Amino acid sequence: MSGNEFRFFLSCDINLPVTFSIEKLEGILPPIKSTNSETESATEERRAELYVECTLYIDGAPFGLPTRTRLESTGPPSCWNELITLSTKYRDLTVHSQLALTVWDVSCEKDEGLIGGATILLFNSKKQLKTGKQKLRLWPGKEADGSFPTATPGKVPRHERGELERLEKLENKYERGQIQRVDWLDRLTIKAKERIKERESSKNGGSHLYLIVDFCSFEHRVVFQESGANFLLPSPLTSTNEIVIVWDPEVGKINPSEHKQLKLARSLTRGIIDRDLKPSSNERKSIQRILKYPPTRTLSGDERQLLWKFRFSLMSEKRALTKFLRCVEWSDVQEAKQALELMGKWVMIDVSDALELLSPVFESEEVRAYAVSVLERADDEELQCYLLQLVQALRFERSDKSRLSHFLVQRALRNIEFASFLRWYVAVELHDPAYAKRFYCTHEILEEHMMKLAAGVNGDEDGFKLWQSLVRQTELTAQLCSIMRDVRNVRGNTQKKIEKLRQLLSGLLSELTYFEEPIRSPMAPNVLITGIVPSESSIFKSALHPLRLTFRTANGGSCKIIFKKGDDIRQDQLVIQMVSLMDRLLKLENLDLHLTPYKVLATGQDEGMLEFIPSRSLAQILSEHRSIISYLQKFHPDEHGPFGITATCLETFIKSCAGYSVITYILGIGDRHLDNLLLRDDGRLFHVDFGFILGRDPKPFPPPMKLCKEMVEAMGGAESQYYTRFKSYCCEAYNILRKSSNLILNLFHLMAGSNIPDIASDPEKGILKLQEKFRLDLDDEACIHFFQDLINESVSALFPQMVETIHRWAQYWR
Repeated sequence: MSGNEFRFFLSCDINLPVTFSIEKLEGILPPIKSTNSETESATEERRAELYVECTLYIDGAPFGLPTRTRLESTGPPSCWNELITLSTKYRDLTVHSQLALTVWDVSCEKDEGLIGGATILLFNSKKQLKTGKQKLRLWPGKEADGSFPTATPGKVPRHERGELERLEKLENKYERGQIQRVDWLDRLTIKAKERIKERESSKNGGSHLYLIVDFCSFEHRVVFQESGANFLLPSPLTSTNEIVIVWDPEVGKINPSEHKQLKLARSLTRGIIDRDLKPSSNERKSIQRILKYPPTRTLSGDERQLLWKFRFSLMSEKRALTKFLRCVEWSDVQEAKQALELMGKWVMIDVSDALELLSPVFESEEVRAYAVSVLERADDEELQCYLLQLVQALRFERSDKSRLSHFLVQRALRNIEFASFLRWYVAVELHDPAYAKRFYCTHEILEEHMMKLAAGVNGDEDGFKLWQSLVRQTELTAQLCSIMRDVRNVRGNTQKKIEKLRQLLSGLLSELTYFEEPIRSPMAPNVLITGIVPSESSIFKSALHPLRLTFRTANGGSCKIIFKKGDDIRQDQLVIQMVSLMDRLLKLENLDLHLTPYKVLATGQDEGMLEFIPSRSLAQILSEHRSIISYLQKFHPDEHGPFGITATCLETFIKSCAGYSVITYILGIGDRHLDNLLLRDDGRLFHVDFGFILGRDPKPFPPPMKLCKEMVEAMGGAESQYYTRFKSYCCEAYNILRKSSNLILNLFHLMAGSNIPDIASDPEKGILKLQEKFRLDLDDEACIHFFQDLINESVSALFPQMVETIHRWAQYWR
């Protein structure tokens, strides 16, 4: 919705009962007058039994019977949190409808039982229904008055409103989603508000009682309109310069003239004329501009008309198909039929465009089936790069047994590695109640077809054995979860927990030391693992106590993994998949930046495996060796090399820094510090722990590029030739990845329905942030200047010359 649109419901259209919640009573109740001063103090705090009586008044007259809450006798503050549903419906309300609320105490005499009352109008001065929390000041000793105007208004008089009332009004907007949420800032603000509240309470001495009522909210504002009326009469014009609000009942409706013109322009008879149409030079330029649009951009009416008009001449342009299909009015049977016929004759599109056709934008089964037919041309290696997203795309299919699910299963039957990952990706989604049935159906099809496989002529296992080898992976992860529970229950330091782990592996769970049959490694299914080495297994010193396990392999080698329980690593899995994909894209352009796309596999909603890469954090290296160069000199000394290390090692370090600088910028990776930047002995730097992506960061003022001072110093400083080479690699990698921006954006769009935290919170906003990072409005040369400026700004923040913004960026690394 654009910023200048105002969407609303009319009260006369809402056929729902008036609903609100009585939450609590704030303030100190007046003391009960004592009858016996010797035995009972006159100022003793009363132990009240309270209830709230609610009456609806329409135009000053009671409407319906009063409704009462339950008795609340828990002592101050009194909390009901009770939902009240009246018999009256929103459509029956008038603009002067009021709610009269009176608080009664049944624990004392009748004359003292009336605590107070307050009245609130249900519509504000703009004739919009009030929503969210409302704080009503009670009139002590008075029943709520329902006449109009009321004698007991709950609203605090304007001249008495202070800072606390202003903050509560803002908090109400915040809770309704009208103010953007910024976690770190929200926490500070709420604490400050609590301090102001305490200060105001002590100043006023708690002299007033307040009743907190929460009115229900709707997707859009609710504007008052009487039943049967076609429009609202505008307010009478006055001599003052007031803005007069006029409600247009036709807002959002289709213009019949435009709709008729569109139908005529797209009629079947036009097809004969359009077939021979050729665009003029200006029209051709407009078409080329449209074809360069990212997949996230919505086409305007004129742009849709232009593509439809020249659809026949565009059939030889493979980039145009997805844009053309976005122009089709799928509700029109004849138009949809014509579009599908053209799609069948169109030149074959790329796999990246086929992924776009699997997004939720395209609902036509024929279009989605066409996308699958394009994917069938891709080899297993390429498909595996997109498998995570293809599994998520099952959410957008029209049926449980779709063409896409059958295609994925058929591919899995001829490649055990593909089958293993497909099974895990589907199994994790079984916990999603909305789509569990669909994913279970795919899991069932995979199992059924794999069990029927016969043994291969080259000695391959039969289907039953293959499926069992995958099932044993699940059994292994279940046993590892059990071990983690036992280890966490051990009291004492990490060393005691490690001893318990090794004791379990050598004793009660000795079957894990040597498996009865080899198991396919969940992270590398082509590798057979035969058991765990207890003496080389350990536990990391952190809150969740992840296991570091060493497995023997069937070929006599070993592989090390980290097993986590209690942490959702699906976001890490997505980021590493993107790092791996970007590494592949760069290598296809002959640019190897020595990245480390270690393997990550989520085996559940809160568990998973990560490949263990021998390395050390920059924090650890700097504390022991004072600099990165000193550390690398230990492994790759060279008296004649740059900074006393081999040229190969320095080149590896510079390239890996460049690669991750570009990737973390594009993906908006946040929360970077010296503990999650790791360095391998050969000079490869890499990042771990991706709890914040797409621009989210727990720290304020994150710099655009994630470079720390020590990394720049290891290149010889910002003036060295090696730093210049680093910038050159950054710009080259950035322009290569920009060429594949549509592929990356389409993959993220397919993740829109997933439960990954930083995407699920606001998928549309996240994808637009990603799109912004590619700067698709610039050509390659302009992008080089843009990216160099970005690096220079970020690096200048790390060294002495400071302005305010740069100083904030420098604070990020402290």
